[in-house]
Amino acid sequence: MARLVIRYARLGKGLLKMDLSIANMAVDLQLARTQQEWGLAVLKSAMESETEMAEETLQLAENLHPALGHNVDVRA
Repeated sequence: MARLVIRYARLGKGLLKMDLSIANMAVDLQLARTQQEWGLAVLKSAMESETEMAEETLQLAENLHPALGHNVDVRA
């Protein structure tokens, strides 16, 4: 009977470690998702900013001369 209790105690400790491991993995996964969403939001904001700047540049070029701004070379 004592052997059975010791085996169960060892198994219990292993299950506890596995539960903590699963909890840690869940936290890490959520952190990775949050970081990815944050990164995408920052990238989207930067792209919108670049688009607005390009549009303003084209409007400025059109205001300087009506024929300007139809062909613009843009480097990324």
